[in-house]
Amino acid sequence: MKKTILALVVSCFMISSCTELLQVVQTIDSERPLSEMEVVSGLKEALRVGSDSAAGGLSKLNGYYADQAVKIFLPPEAAVITDNLHRIPGGEKLLEDLIIRINRSAEDAAKEAGSIFWNAITQMTIQDGFTILKGENNAATQYLKTNTYQQLYRLYQPKLQTSLDKKLIAGISTNESWETLTSQWNKLAGSLAGQIAGFNKVEVELDSYLTNKALDGLFLKLAQEEAKIRTDPMARVTDILRRVFGKQ
Repeated sequence: MKKTILALVVSCFMISSCTELLQVVQTIDSERPLSEMEVVSGLKEALRVGSDSAAGGLSKLNGYYADQAVKIFLPPEAAVITDNLHRIPGGEKLLEDLIIRINRSAEDAAKEAGSIFWNAITQMTIQDGFTILKGENNAATQYLKTNTYQQLYRLYQPKLQTSLDKKLIAGISTNESWETLTSQWNKLAGSLAGQIAGFNKVEVELDSYLTNKALDGLFLKLAQEEAKIRTDPMARVTDILRRVFGKQ
């Protein structure tokens, strides 16, 4: 019986000591300066988590369409068309169908954005990591934007172009209508009467405008995810994120 009690006492002492030792180790670890590898690993993890969340959210049904912060509309220069669609039977529905298709195309493209982001993440250098860590709340987002924008543009643009080329009223596509509209307007704006009236030419490439808008939405969401990781401890879902961003 005495041996059993002694064993229990020793066990309790050892458990207590182990707990205290673990706390000491954790304290020392939290105070230890970040290594270069930890910084890079932490930033890569932050970019992976943030880009997965941003692209994943937008790739869902209505990811773009139902979110007013990123929903894609025709450019302001198209107001002369959109403001008069009610004069055409079913015109407003046609416009809404077009907006839905444009946003669906962007949602489809977002499904493939992850691999492009990941390729840029794996190329991050130690210098990149420290620059991002010490930068603004969107420094990681800006890193990805610099290193992926052109690839993402080439991913999104053809999908949006397909929506714009689809025939609508009387077998005429949105692109064709846009070209006719801008051509006629620019003739007026370039005339003497147009110059006197102060009209400006409309020189908007529709597919380019919509592609850039779609990417604006993608990077807006990515910046929001990055800000969460930097400022909200609950958003740091892995040990390396907690260690690296807890040091900021």
